[in-house]
Amino acid sequence: MKSVRILWKYMANNRLLYLGAILSVGLASLAAISAPLVIRITIDNVIGDEPLVAPLLVRSFVENIGQALWVPGIVLIVITTFRGLFLFLRGRLSAQASENIAKNIRDRIYNHIQNLPYKYHKEVDSGDIMQRCTSDVDTIRRFLGVQLVEMGNALFMVFLIISIMLSADLRMTLLSMIAIPIIFTFAIVFFIKVKRAFREADEAEAELTTVLQENLTGIRVVRAFANQEYEITRFDAKNQVNRDKLYRLIWLLACYWSASDFLAFLQIGLVLVSGAYFAARGEITMGTMALFSTYIGMLVWPVRQLGRVLTDMGKALVAAERLQEVFDEPKENLLENFQQPPITGEIVFDNVSFGYEPNQPVLKNLSFTVKSGQTVALLGHTGSGKSSLVHLLARLYDYEEGSITMDGIELKTIDKKWMRKNVAVVSQEPFLFAKTIRENITLASGDVSDEELYGICQEAAIHDVILSFDQGYETLVGERGVSVSGGQRQRIAIARALITHSPIVIFDDSLSAVDTETDVAIRNALGRRSNRATTFLISHRVTSLSGADLILVLDHGTIVQRG
Repeated sequence: MKSVRILWKYMANNRLLYLGAILSVGLASLAAISAPLVIRITIDNVIGDEPLVAPLLVRSFVENIGQALWVPGIVLIVITTFRGLFLFLRGRLSAQASENIAKNIRDRIYNHIQNLPYKYHKEVDSGDIMQRCTSDVDTIRRFLGVQLVEMGNALFMVFLIISIMLSADLRMTLLSMIAIPIIFTFAIVFFIKVKRAFREADEAEAELTTVLQENLTGIRVVRAFANQEYEITRFDAKNQVNRDKLYRLIWLLACYWSASDFLAFLQIGLVLVSGAYFAARGEITMGTMALFSTYIGMLVWPVRQLGRVLTDMGKALVAAERLQEVFDEPKENLLENFQQPPITGEIVFDNVSFGYEPNQPVLKNLSFTVKSGQTVALLGHTGSGKSSLVHLLARLYDYEEGSITMDGIELKTIDKKWMRKNVAVVSQEPFLFAKTIRENITLASGDVSDEELYGICQEAAIHDVILSFDQGYETLVGERGVSVSGGQRQRIAIARALITHSPIVIFDDSLSAVDTETDVAIRNALGRRSNRATTFLISHRVTSLSGADLILVLDHGTIVQRG
């Protein structure tokens, strides 16, 4: 029921469109059901001489047309035309509603993902998130666009047809309904099994998407180490699992359709044989036999189609559950009513401890003081806690013990969004978007003058390199900056950080891909800035740390040396 409530919530603001679609399909069903009645009256009362049991208006109309068979033909054409118009309206309204819902879900989940904490993105595979944002949303769109209205149509048709059958002949009606409960029960059992099978198939596809996304992202590394065979084997293993899960799903579908087809044709055959027998004995009219012969198909096939509806419903419910798992993740509270003080960059760590998991500290009792404008160098082996330390400054994580003050103000009382605007981070593997160099540099700062842009790029030792490109600053860097070298990518990221004029700048081993001469040029340019930022340098290159005001050596989360 929870999944149904989720789908119902998604339909908000579009329920009137669905109401219109259901009314349209109801009118189309009425038109479809009317056609066999016209045929019955034509056979029994226009061609034949059976007494007509109908309202006075209908009796008068039939008596007046006499033997003019073209009149029932015109009536059937009109009925068919109206049915087509109502079906068109149904399709238009349901498609509009489902596309609106899909867009709203995509907007909501994208907005939600943007506001999830940094920890979530570190722990969850991006391929799985992509699967939920695309394939799962599309599954819901298909169900709400087609099968939901079809389900209403099937129920409406079954109710009306059985009502008309009962008024025509009770015995034939009971014979027409023998297989219906069996098909319906079979459809319910099938729904339970297919829902579980679809979840397994969906999760297998998500794992396959993750492998593909990782491979395409790291294609340079794969080729550099000639690791294609390993990646192909890895992909093939996930692909086989995905295929096996889909095989099970297809096998369930095949079992249902073959069994339901057998029962449906058995039911139709029973009605045709029984109708012919009763008509030959004169117990029912030929018109009644024609009525039941037509209605049995209109009755059995919607019930049979219930399996397809329930299949897509099961897929949609699983997709809704997977999306809700993301929505249930608590957002990072970026709207805290905390302080937004001016930041100058004076920082004090006082016995700070932090761990990503409970009782597993990665930083232990750190204490040091940094004055505004100073440069702090962090040394230590991989996993010693250097990056974790600077993550605390941007409030990507919050420490459990101790205190960090920023210009005398407790860091936890400063608004997270405000803090991140005042901390510029350049990572070891900076991410560039598939945009121009200018757009990548001004990403966080908005519009800036060419003069300022060129000056910042000169400080980052990238200006001359950019001008050497045919398109200059309008050069597209490609996905993840694939069209520029590693060193150029790092320097573009440095320019992106410097142009924000943040009072705190963090270089997380972000000079590793540039040569020593360029490294020195960048550090000298930073030192000459009039508004020197408080700078944290993480590097394995000792020369990069020369000139630092404070050097901290970390080992297993503790400061073992300083100077």
